[in-house]
Amino acid sequence: MKNSRCLGLIGGLGIGATVHYYENLARGCDKLGFALDIVITHAQTPRVFAYVEAKDRTGLAEYLNGYIRRMKAAGAEMAVIPAITPLYCAKELAATSALPIVSLLDPLIGELATRKARRVAIFGTRFVIESDLFGALSGVEVVRPAPDEVDLIHKTYVELAATGEPSAEKHEKLTSLAQRLVRREAVDEILLAGTDLTLLFNESNTDFPHIDCAALHIREILREVTKA
Repeated sequence: MKNSRCLGLIGGLGIGATVHYYENLARGCDKLGFALDIVITHAQTPRVFAYVEAKDRTGLAEYLNGYIRRMKAAGAEMAVIPAITPLYCAKELAATSALPIVSLLDPLIGELATRKARRVAIFGTRFVIESDLFGALSGVEVVRPAPDEVDLIHKTYVELAATGEPSAEKHEKLTSLAQRLVRREAVDEILLAGTDLTLLFNESNTDFPHIDCAALHIREILREVTKA
């Protein structure tokens, strides 16, 4: 079995998301006949939130790039950020990154086009929801939940990221909200735009139309790390 290209993964955003990516990338590489070659660093979610709240795109890009430089020094050939809130500084980071970054947005935009989705709602942090995924979804109408619904989504997500512990209550609340948005707003897809939501939702327990952004991203990463 040959090694994959060396991947640099910025972990800690949150820990559950890091584990999800690591497990699925290792399993996916194994199925493709590769041993995953990976370097993982550990960033701090509160630091990312603080940069976003301060509207400091340049500062956030440099914070993340510090981890990318360390991973490059350890042999990484490309970088991955297994979270969506840090995409707040996507342009600034792309312009300065020490390594190529495997995009989450490109496969998402392709999937939306394939499904011919016209109206979507976003589940993730408040920053992702209120920015319409940082303006990345051209050609798609983003339906925002009501303010109290955004509060619920954000609170649930932050708790998941901090503890890595799902619960039946959290699953029930977000499922009920997703179903309500589909009925009330004629939403075509709910974007699970927060990797830690994979702690709550999988194909067997998600009964509303949805797109798992982490799954799309992992598929794209596997393509990149197994290229000749």
